Amino acid sequence: MNKERNQIPQLSPTIENLSQAIFTVNRHAKTAPNPKFLYQLKQDALKKMLSEGKAIKTGLHFSNNPRNSQQQSDVLVVCGDYTFHIPPTKQDFEQLPHLGKLDQTVRNPRSAISLTSAKNLLSSYTGLKEAQEVSSTSRTGKYVKPVFKKLGERYP
Repeated sequence: MNKERNQIPQLSPTIENLSQAIFTVNRHAKTAPNPKFLYQLKQDALKKMLSEGKAIKTGLHFSNNPRNSQQQSDVLVVCGDYTFHIPPTKQDFEQLPHLGKLDQTVRNPRSAISLTSAKNLLSSYTGLKEAQEVSSTSRTGKYVKPVFKKLGERYP
């Protein structure tokens, strides 16, 4: 029974599943201790969906949190029932209309996909794999006792 519970069903890469997975990854990335991989996963998935015609760039919004400037714009991407923001390119400024300020009343629908399922789906869709960090506390060698020398003796 535990095996059935721990088994995560593989989701098919439909527009709805991919957009829910991106939403879940984006929501968790905002509070993750290391969000870089999650944001990269979101970025790569949206780029691939845009190239396949599964998502559409609709315009530019002023960013709520500009970095080092007074104003910064983000590209609004519509993907199924969900909308996302990605950093703009130079072509985006030339080709897309500017929609002004972000409308705070528009919200994405809730998603029921777990973070693990979302990461697995997007990783298989984009081919991006998470780098496993090696813990510095775990050593593969055998424990060696410390050597204590008498006062004045040198270590070899």
